[in-house]
Amino acid sequence: MNNLTFAIIKPDAVKNGYSGLIIDRIIKNDFKILGMKFMRMTKAQAEGFYEIHKDKPFYDELTSFMSSGWCIVIALNKPDAVNEWRNLIGATNPAEASEGTIRKDFASSLGENAVHGADSDENARREVGFFFSEAQIISNH
Repeated sequence: MNNLTFAIIKPDAVKNGYSGLIIDRIIKNDFKILGMKFMRMTKAQAEGFYEIHKDKPFYDELTSFMSSGWCIVIALNKPDAVNEWRNLIGATNPAEASEGTIRKDFASSLGENAVHGADSDENARREVGFFFSEAQIISNH
């Protein structure tokens, strides 16, 4: 169990004006924000980040969507961070997400599901490292 996880507020949620509400949920659920960037991914960055899904049928649609607008990448800290974040965001498909989760409240579809969450401690470390240098992460957590 690691205390680090990675999140993205995806282009649909940014475009729909939900960024502040999602960040508020992060803070109210006792996550510490160790790093945060407002950015627009290039197609190449999205392809590199989602390379693990390269052979899946949704890969091109996903990388096109993730490079279609502004997003917010966030490094988070909390005990059991990966599981805690995944519980807060809810099921990948917002129609199946529990009441009160971020995806239930802010996502519009399976493809535009408002947020990303690392699915393992190993991926959380890799994903944080993809977007943040060590110097960009608050280290006194």
